[in-house]
Amino acid sequence: MKEPRRAWSRTAKRVASKAFVKGVPDSKIHIFEMGSPAKKDEFDTVIDLVAVDNVQIRDNSLEAARVGANKIFEKNILLENYFFKVRVYPHQCLREHSMLTGAGADRLSDGMRLSFGRPSGRAAVVKKGQIVMTLHTYKKFKPAAIEGLERAAKKMSGRCVIEVKK
Repeated sequence: MKEPRRAWSRTAKRVASKAFVKGVPDSKIHIFEMGSPAKKDEFDTVIDLVAVDNVQIRDNSLEAARVGANKIFEKNILLENYFFKVRVYPHQCLREHSMLTGAGADRLSDGMRLSFGRPSGRAAVVKKGQIVMTLHTYKKFKPAAIEGLERAAKKMSGRCVIEVKK
C-alpha cells in the first residue's frame, strides 16, 4: 500500500529548504524535557503514551497535556525521581480559510477560489503506534505515573494507550 504524500504545509527553522509556508505562528510548546535527565539511566521503569490512531495533535493540546501531567509528577513523584519527555514536535502548519458572512459577502470574497487559508496554528502529525510521551521513573511511583499520563491523554485528540516497560 502506497503511503499518502505529505501536505505542503511543513515548517522548519534550521533547514530553510524544507519550510514550505511562511508566516507560521510559533509553537506553544517550548519545553520538551522535564525532571532530572542526568538520572535517566538509573530509573527502572519506562512508561510510554502511545497513539492508537493516525492523528494530528495541536500544539496547544500538547502543551496542556504536558503541563497537566507534569503537575501530577511534581506533586506525587518529586523532580529528582522522574524524567519526562514529549517525543513529538508540531511541524505541521494548520491553515484556516475565513470566509466573510453577512449581507454583501458574495461581492467581497472569492468563495473557494484560491482558498489556501492563512496559517492559524501548528500540529504534530502522529502515526499509529508512535510514542507521544515517555516517563522514566522508579517502580514504586508507577500508580502516580500512570495517573499523570492518563490526564495527558485526556487533553489530546485521538486515543492513546499507556505501555509499561522494564
